[in-house]
Amino acid sequence: MDRYARWNTLLEILAEQGRITVEEAATKLEVSQATIRRDFDQLSQQQMITRTRGGAVAGGISYDLPLRYKTAKHVQEKNRIGQAAGRLVQPGQVIALNGGTTITEVARALATRTDLVATPGSTGLTIVTNALNIANELIVRPHLKVVVAGGVVRPQSYELIGPLAAPILREITLDIAFLGVDAVDFKLGATCHHEGEAAINALMAARARKVVIIADGSKVSGHAFARICSSDRIHTLVTDTTAPQEQLRDFEAAGVRVVVA
Repeated sequence: MDRYARWNTLLEILAEQGRITVEEAATKLEVSQATIRRDFDQLSQQQMITRTRGGAVAGGISYDLPLRYKTAKHVQEKNRIGQAAGRLVQPGQVIALNGGTTITEVARALATRTDLVATPGSTGLTIVTNALNIANELIVRPHLKVVVAGGVVRPQSYELIGPLAAPILREITLDIAFLGVDAVDFKLGATCHHEGEAAINALMAARARKVVIIADGSKVSGHAFARICSSDRIHTLVTDTTAPQEQLRDFEAAGVRVVVA
């Protein structure tokens, strides 16, 4: 387990139980106590935890962990989901991508599709995003037109949010909005932890002909604080084999296309 995977696990443990000792953490992660002490010291320096004698407490951490600590979780599932979602895009379309680790995999899948390059008489793919990390990855691809929404950067997700993002999104139309979510449930719809992200995601959904929700199985049948859209606005749900089958049947019965990667 590399350093970032350890940090991710430690932060999740602290989010659940509030505190942990060096000895307990070393046993859970199967590493030395010296390694855990270094991890605690580094996380404390970043103000992610509060160091205590012999351990650490949750301090200022939140269940909405910064994006850089989420990359080690469900890696294979996210990659498969990204590839499956990328296949839904046709040349010449205008699509939106919000932020998150799974949506980043969608962006990478699109970046490597040579069939999306513009040909005589056709236009290339246009990608609208409010995620700075995704824009940074895509701008080096000459066959993609990248449009970045304005706004204030949210450090946890690298997404631009707030009223400055809205004017651009209100003036465009989208073929597909690919939205990564913190949770999706048939009854409650698509949701995320932060209300600012939810507002921009909802605007993307409103401007799109089709809404595609991207969620690994751990996020299906869950709920978060702020709603993005109701289930009847979802055209397609892309997930993996760990998603609860009853939820997937409910979505399909309501006419939502379900893609299991």
